[in-house]
Amino acid sequence: MQGVSCVNSRGAFYLFPNIEGTGLRSAKFCERLLEQSKVAAVPGIAFGADNNFRISYATSMENIQNGMDRLETFCKSL
Repeated sequence: MQGVSCVNSRGAFYLFPNIEGTGLRSAKFCERLLEQSKVAAVPGIAFGADNNFRISYATSMENIQNGMDRLETFCKSL
């Protein structure tokens, strides 16, 4: 995904993607992601990592695919 990288999760149902390549800090990234794409995420600054955001995948595969499609479209628009 353009501007985003992520390591595999090891047992949790969260991902903590790095968004350094987008040029946005985590709070602004999450705010715009919610406003523009209707995808909720937690800014990484809450966990001491302003170049990341946290997102849960504890939902159906259909919802995960829909959310990832929206996230990808959002990232391409940056």
